[in-house]
Formats: sequence, C-alpha cells, structure tokens
Amino acid sequence: MLKPKELDDHLPGFDAPKADEPQNEPKNNQKKKKSSGAFQSMGLSFPVLKGITKRGYKQPTPIQRKTIPIALTGKDVVAMARTGSGKTACFVLPILEKLLVPNNKPTPGKNLRALILSPTRELALQTLRFVRELGKFTGLTSAAILGGESIEQQFNVMSGSSPDIVVATPGRFLHICIEMCLKLDNIKIVVFDEADRLFELGFGEQLQEICARLPSSRQTLLFSATLPKMLVEFARAGLSDPTLIRLDVDWKLPSTLWLGWISVRAELKTAALLILLDKVLTPTTPQAVVFAATKHHVEYLHLILQQAGISSTYAYSGLDPSARKIALGRFTNKKCSVLIVTDVAARGLDLPALDTVINYNFPAKPKLFVHRTILELSAKNDSPMYLAMKAKKLAHGRTVEKTRQNKKLQAEGKLDDIVTAVKSKKKKKGPVRDENYIPHQASDQHTETGMAVNFSAGAEHAQLELRADSGDAERAQRNVMRWDRKRKKMVHVDPDGGRKMIRTESGFRVPASFRSGRFDDWKKRNLAHDHSDDEPQAQTNKRKPASEFRPHWVKHNERVAKKAAESKSREFRDKQQIVKERMRKDKIKQKLKFKGNKKKNKRKK
Repeated sequence: MLKPKELDDHLPGFDAPKADEPQNEPKNNQKKKKSSGAFQSMGLSFPVLKGITKRGYKQPTPIQRKTIPIALTGKDVVAMARTGSGKTACFVLPILEKLLVPNNKPTPGKNLRALILSPTRELALQTLRFVRELGKFTGLTSAAILGGESIEQQFNVMSGSSPDIVVATPGRFLHICIEMCLKLDNIKIVVFDEADRLFELGFGEQLQEICARLPSSRQTLLFSATLPKMLVEFARAGLSDPTLIRLDVDWKLPSTLWLGWISVRAELKTAALLILLDKVLTPTTPQAVVFAATKHHVEYLHLILQQAGISSTYAYSGLDPSARKIALGRFTNKKCSVLIVTDVAARGLDLPALDTVINYNFPAKPKLFVHRTILELSAKNDSPMYLAMKAKKLAHGRTVEKTRQNKKLQAEGKLDDIVTAVKSKKKKKGPVRDENYIPHQASDQHTETGMAVNFSAGAEHAQLELRADSGDAERAQRNVMRWDRKRKKMVHVDPDGGRKMIRTESGFRVPASFRSGRFDDWKKRNLAHDHSDDEPQAQTNKRKPASEFRPHWVKHNERVAKKAAESKSREFRDKQQIVKERMRKDKIKQKLKFKGNKKKNKRKK
C-alpha cells in the first residue's frame, strides 16, 4: 500500500501529518482531561480515591483545594475553616495517604501512627465515622478514645495491637497515656480539630503535654474557625514553620450584600429594632439573626420580642448544650422568626438559610463585623432564591463550561505558536554561580527587614479575639493574677479549680488522678503481659522451680502476716475501718470479761 506522499495526484488537506504535529482526532475518541480542581489531580492513591467516589464527592471545596496539596507535601498547616466548609476531608485524606506510604508501615508494638484531637465527644464520633467511610478500602484501623466511656475497654483497645488512627478528646487521651505509660514515638501526623474550641474548654495545658510526648519529626495540622492570641502562641511553639491558609472570601463582604446604618438615640434603640423587624420579616424573608453584646442583652431582647408577639429564640455561651441545640433546631426548622445570639455563641453555626442580620450592639472590631455577616448558605437550603439559582445553574452550566473550555483551548493554541516561534532563537546562558560565588546580600535579608511573608505576619492579620458574653467569663478573661511565693512569679487565682495537680517530666501540670494504677489492676485481672518497648516479653512457658511449690497453709500464714503488717503501718483509716476495729476490740473485751466472771463464780462455789 502506497503512503499518501507517494500518490501522483496531490489532494489538499490529505497530506501525511508530520511527526511533530498533533493529529486532530474526533471529539468522541479524545479522552476527557481531568479537571485541574478534581481529586484525581491531587495525586491520591487508588484506595483513597475509591473511598471518595463511594462517598459521592466529585469536586473539592475551596478550602480542600488549597489545603490538601500542601498537607500532602508534609508541611505543617494552620487552616482557618468554618463548620460545613469541608475541613474534615482536609486532614482525613492526607492522613490516609501518608499512612499508605511503604516507608510509614507500622512497627511491632507501635501501630498508632495518626492522632486526631477533637473538643467534644459528638465531633469526635462524627470524625471517626468519616474516617471509616473514606478509609473503607485502605485496610487501616481506627478507634475513638472519649471521656464518659469505660476506661477498661479503652485499655483493651490501646494494649496489644493498637489502631492506626485514633480520634480522641484531649483529657481522656492524656489520662490513657499517663496511666499506660504509652509511648507515641511512631506518630507521623497529629491533627487539632477546632483548635480555638479546644483552648476555650481549658485543654491548653493538656495539649502542650501531649505535644511534648510526640516526636519532633511529626506533621501537625491545625484547623480553627477563628485565630485567638493563645492559639497563635501555641502554633508558634508547637509547629515548625507552618503555612497559614485562609480564604480571602472569609474577610470580604460580597458585593450583593445590602448594608444599612440606622442612627437613633439610646432610649429609642429597642423601639427601632421592633420597627425594623416588622419591616424586614416578610413572606419572602421570614427569618433574621440579631447580634447582642452579652447574655443579659440577649435575654432582655427575647422578653421584649415575646411581648411584641414576635416568635424568637436565643443562644449564648453559658446556655446548657441541650437547650442551645433545641433553640438552634427551632430556628433551623423555621419554628421561630428571630434568633438572638452573641458573638461567641454564633461561631461555628451552620444555618441552612439566612435572610437578614441585625447588629443590636455594634461590634468593637471590623473583623467581628465581617465575622457576624458572612454566614454562608449550605447545600441543604430550600429557600425560593436558592432553588431558582440552582435550576438556572443546571440549565446553563454546560454552555458556560463549554465556552470556558473553548477559550482555554484557543489560548493554549496561541501559546504553542509563540513557543514554537521562540524555540528557534538561542537562549542566553545565565550567570554561573559556582562554589566560590559570594552573594551580595544575606539569605534572610527580607526576614530581617520585616518584608518576608511568613506565618507570624499572616497570623497577626488573621488574629481575632471574641469578647465574652457574660460577666464571669469577662472577669476570667482579664487574667486575675496573684504573686506565688513558691513559684516566684504571678499566677492565676486558683487555676486548677481546687484539684490536686502533679508536674510531668516535660514540666506541665496534669491532674494527679491520671496516675491511679487502674491499668496495673486491669492487667492483673486480665492476666495481660507488659508489652514494654524497653524490656523483652517474658517467656511464659518456662517450668517453675521446686522452691515455688509450697503448701497452702504456708501461703495462708504469709497472707495473714502481710495483712497484720499493713494494718500496723497504716496511718490513715476511713470510718468503716475504725468502727470495725473498735467492734473487734469490744468483742475481745466482752469475751475476756465473760471468762473472768466464770472463774470468779467457780471460786465462790
């Protein structure tokens, strides 16, 4: 068969293509390119991608698109993400990917390789469920160590072959570590989920103690909705050159948002709020959120709205968790029209629809104003505006995407033409810097002059302090301190709440009840062996020497002598022991008295 070039008649458009020219194949035969923002382009392994597909995820969220590639490189990350933004996948996917690497295989007795710390039991259980769903095809094991559950069952989980991933609350996990003398040398990655909430609940010193027990080569991921000063200091001390990730949309108001300023006298403020709510609450916009400064303002406004006939509910930080959950459920299910909250209580709220935000007390800082305003819509929203925009996007989405792809292909074609034209020109050789080259400026010049973009500079702009919404909490924020003669420094007044504390090897103070010997008792009851890393496991199949075989009466006498020695050496006894001892002595006296009376009667006779 002749080649096209050897044909006698030249047909335009039917010449043989050159070797360096790409052939124009039909569109049906061309494979679709993976979109740049998809999970496939992040370099994830097949078992992880299979779990993502099974879960139903197709496109990553903005925070996932920015965080996951950096976390996969092994860098420490401080990410600011709100509830409902997809932050859980930001640390679950890197954990699964890192533990599947052959270099990170578990060693005997050191199976625990990833640790996730959550502030509450509910969030920890939710995270554990998510880890098991995404890691379904990876073969990795996971478990939860939570407070309020049987500690003996947790001893059973952590002894022997411990799980690969542990989701825990800080208090109970530190208790397990101290009680079992647990070694965390093999942990590759640790995650602090909702870190600002962890510090609000008073886990700061326990987190520092856990970090002191972790290896220095670990990777640390820290996720938080806000960035208070205490958290910034913890990140500087516990993380090595972290990367701060935050979305610019979190600090910018959308252009479609209508802002209004109403200036009234202080005594007319409440009346203006009632008139404003009367105008704002319409059938198209049936709900509104009102921000107040303290819990007293919240309760006052709730009573006023009740008297005015406007259905409302409220939430603040000191409210009982169950009552807070009921109140938010009423507003979410549209059982009431107005939700009155404080800044602290509103942090982390996931509201399905939000029409109006009213600031009864104006925030003290611009960041707080943005923080109050940018409560975004979630995918569960069923408002008419959201449904209309969703239908419009489905109708025109394909056309818009096709136009974007055509523009991209045209731009790539122009770029190829430019590259081929430039290829013919010879490139100039740049300056060669050999071993004898001396730079004219220091490598850290930008850092010295304060022009470098690092974590400290980014954290300073992102730092946000929420004001307390009650008098007690505000007084606690003022750091009431006194001079301690023993420590020779200023300390908080009763920082431990009357609990007995002990100082660990790393210098941090933990409750004394964490080392109670319960694990040793559990081992004796269950005949468990001490799998220590320093001492080899003792062989149990050796024959006992003849000296260990003793009659039962010898053992009985030893036990009696031991009890007698213990009773003599006891300095402190409880009430029952004292009463029992007195009754025993009275009984002996009665017997002796009875015997003495018998002897006297015999002599008289």
